[in-house]
Amino acid sequence: MERRKFIKAAGLAGVTGAAATASVFPKPAIAQDRIEFAMVSTWPRDFPGLGTGAQRFAERLATISEGRIQVQYFSAGERVGAFDSFDEVASGNAQGYHAAEYYWKGKHPGWAFFTAVPFGLTYTEMNGWIRWGGGQELWDELAGQFGLKGLMCGNTGVQMGGWFRKEINSADDLKGLKMRIPGLGGDVMAKLGASPVSLPGGQIYENLVSGAIDATEWVGPWNDGFMKFYEAAKFYYYPGMHEPGSMLAVGLNADFWGKLSKADQMLIEAAAAAENDWMMAEYNAKSGAALKGLIADQGVQLRQFSDDIYDSFGEAAEEVFEEVRAHSDLASRIYDSFAQARTDIGAWTNISDQAYVSQRNRVLGL
Repeated sequence: MERRKFIKAAGLAGVTGAAATASVFPKPAIAQDRIEFAMVSTWPRDFPGLGTGAQRFAERLATISEGRIQVQYFSAGERVGAFDSFDEVASGNAQGYHAAEYYWKGKHPGWAFFTAVPFGLTYTEMNGWIRWGGGQELWDELAGQFGLKGLMCGNTGVQMGGWFRKEINSADDLKGLKMRIPGLGGDVMAKLGASPVSLPGGQIYENLVSGAIDATEWVGPWNDGFMKFYEAAKFYYYPGMHEPGSMLAVGLNADFWGKLSKADQMLIEAAAAAENDWMMAEYNAKSGAALKGLIADQGVQLRQFSDDIYDSFGEAAEEVFEEVRAHSDLASRIYDSFAQARTDIGAWTNISDQAYVSQRNRVLGL
């Protein structure tokens, strides 16, 4: 799908078309031989990785259930706006969403930890925390307060730091910048004097080109190149402190989930777990070549944040985390569990993945 068609579909999905689609779709049906439910998402239809991953999940679920579980998938704007997905599912108007959970941090800061937080967990570390470190149990507790159930369903890995119109040589250069950056990463930027803006994907390009924002982060080279951000900003910074392993989620209405048999719950969990693996593999496979193309063909100037800037990020992040912990007992417990996982799992990462890759690259001159 061409980027401009994607932008149009994301931002201008007709109310009439969406309403017509929704009106012919029946209410969720749970019977012994068939389950039908509506799933909304925060992504445009056919958007590489994020959108196609959500669509893959729906298709895979139908396949492994031999057609018994059918998902009616609605991309952003087709039924509700991207950021309205949470309320659509919590209310029971739809039965599931595919999204980044940190979009809901305004409802409770704990949601941010189930996508990514500054100086947080990588893809493999996140999987360890969610599955074996108590993360899923805390996620269930948080989601349950809103009538939801969350499952891991995708990851984009370590994200880039963002696109900037000017070089960022010190933390002072961030002051006054209007930057599209959601989640707690946006709160970190605010501490450093920037003005964070939360925009769905379909609205970023126009805002960057028009000058309504001065900088943006999105995902990484594969997705960012598709979006043509290089037409408005040439300085591309890494690594992103804000999203070291951005997990995507399927959120299900808790009442709907509770009425399913254990076997059907496990089918949904299996389809989500498969997409969690496939999406990360796709991003790893395609991002390197995409970055080369951006530099060679589009004149993108790759820059690394300095240690001094990263130190400023770290100081600001600690302030943000203190505010999160002060929010509530649950927020504090989520943070404490996350921090323990970062210490324990991170210690192993240091002498396994990180140490090996460092030595491999040294020996091979990579």
